[in-house]
Amino acid sequence: MLNYLVIGLGGALGTVGRYWIGETIVRSYGGAFPLGTLVVNVSGSLLIGFFAALTGPEGRVVVGPEFRSFFMVGLCGGYTTFSSFSLQTLDLARDGEWFYAGANAVLSFALCLAAVWLGYVAAVGLGAAKGA
Repeated sequence: MLNYLVIGLGGALGTVGRYWIGETIVRSYGGAFPLGTLVVNVSGSLLIGFFAALTGPEGRVVVGPEFRSFFMVGLCGGYTTFSSFSLQTLDLARDGEWFYAGANAVLSFALCLAAVWLGYVAAVGLGAAKGA
């Protein structure tokens, strides 16, 4: 139960951080290109990779499993789910599973793009049906 609370707290903090950084970038540079999302995804991937290596079994810093869950699943997961995807793909590549790493990258991009399109089309369809 404690692990769920720790992850929830990290997720809440990560989500607020994502919103703050995204809004700050939009106010500073405009919103024509999703620079805020790009910065969050790249920085979240950098953070989770650094922390995973630093606190892993062969890392230099020892932390408890609750803190790893707080930071990696909660904070980074709330900040950006792209960080988890990036770490998992890197782990596959480091393990020599190049096919799976490539498949994860291609399928994640293609299927998520298709899913967001399908969700959009479905919602537009519902809106059209309501107005009929």
